Amino acid sequence: MVGEKLVSLIQRQETFAFNTGRGAGLYDFTSDVQAWLREERLGTGQINLFCQHTAASLIIQENVDPDVQADLLSFFRRLVPDGPDGYIHTLEGPDDMPAHIKTALTASQLTVPVNKGRLMLGTWQGIYLFEHRTSPHRRSVVFHFIGEEL
Repeated sequence: MVGEKLVSLIQRQETFAFNTGRGAGLYDFTSDVQAWLREERLGTGQINLFCQHTAASLIIQENVDPDVQADLLSFFRRLVPDGPDGYIHTLEGPDDMPAHIKTALTASQLTVPVNKGRLMLGTWQGIYLFEHRTSPHRRSVVFHFIGEEL
């Protein structure tokens, strides 16, 4: 069409490592995602986040009241308790198979819209790595952006 602006789409991808120093729990990495978008000068598009583990997951959750995180952790502990009872896979410890189940109940990847370099999250939303194992681990999350440069 006459006068229509052609947009050239770009892609960027990088893998980030996060330490889960407290073991099981939620680790907010929203600021890491936002900083990467800014450093890469990424504009409007979408970012896909992918957790490369089967005993940790990704969620978007309330980021103001820490009681929400405590309640989520408590709920998942009650829903899928640690321990060998009822599980065949116990080679990696009593929390491993429950961690796999918790991951299956949540998400390994998330997609978030980006507008002019800013995550389009709601006012009270944050992006979290949800560690399901009781001991600390080093977790990798792939950031993949597709869209326009700033």
